[in-house]
Amino acid sequence: MNKLKKWLLGSGLLSMIIFLSGCVPHNKDGSPDTSSFMYRIFVVPLENFLQWMVQNFDWSYGLAIIVLTIIVRIIIMPLGIHQSKKSLIQTEKMAAIKPQMDVVQAKVKAAKTQAEQMEAQQEMQALYKENGVSMLGGVGCLPLLIQMPIFSALYYTARFSHGIQGSTFLGIELSKPSYMLVIFVGVAYLLQGYISLIGVPEEQKKTMRSMMIASPLMIVFMSFTSPAGVALYWVVGGVFSCIQTFITNVMMRPRIKAKIQAELKKNPPKQVVKPVVKQAEPIKEKPKNIQNPAKKNNRNTGKQTGRNAGKQPNKK
Repeated sequence: MNKLKKWLLGSGLLSMIIFLSGCVPHNKDGSPDTSSFMYRIFVVPLENFLQWMVQNFDWSYGLAIIVLTIIVRIIIMPLGIHQSKKSLIQTEKMAAIKPQMDVVQAKVKAAKTQAEQMEAQQEMQALYKENGVSMLGGVGCLPLLIQMPIFSALYYTARFSHGIQGSTFLGIELSKPSYMLVIFVGVAYLLQGYISLIGVPEEQKKTMRSMMIASPLMIVFMSFTSPAGVALYWVVGGVFSCIQTFITNVMMRPRIKAKIQAELKKNPPKQVVKPVVKQAEPIKEKPKNIQNPAKKNNRNTGKQTGRNAGKQPNKK
């Protein structure tokens, strides 16, 4: 029942976030429908907040977007660090049960029938459950999902807000795409991916490199097709991601690894998977060389002939 509640809560939250980050309806001329629910609940408050910072602190819209990004990232950083910590713990536990995992994976590959495959998969689930390892490895994308409504609202604010129209930041017009900021976005998230590989075993690096490339490409694509105000949000967010990854991967990883190894010494991983016992092949006896009696007699006769060849018969 608790698992069902967690699943319903998680799926409900995910559905709500995806719904709230949906596209704002457009009019026939391409402008957003300012009377729509999505526009009033997200875009209008964000636009008013940016205008409030610009008017009260005499800031530019670019600086206001930077401050907005810092506020958002500070709020979600504890959640990101917590999920990264869970991921590190799961990674260390996975390394401890790797010998058993190799046996299970070999069984899955060697399964010839569906029943054998199901049995191997059930054995894998039991291995995870008995050793407290999550099937997902502790990886979560909630911090990114939380940002999607803000990203959507900022997109429409930067594109259609009268205040941002014509506003510049360091010579960059915020309402139009900026290829320079897109390059900075790519560099920031590639650097974050590089930091995430520090201290990671070589076997895990191979699987992480694909995500290291896929995630920056996705954010670069979103920035490439968005106004510069949105790209500026991702640039500052990328810097925060580098800081967060450095904290979790460089500062926290050694301590977590030492803690998990100490716990595993006291409580070793439970042996769940039955090792595959290979049947010993019968030893084949080498056939004995059977000599032909005729050849043996000939050999003996030859030897005798050779020994007696130089002897002369005695004459009486």
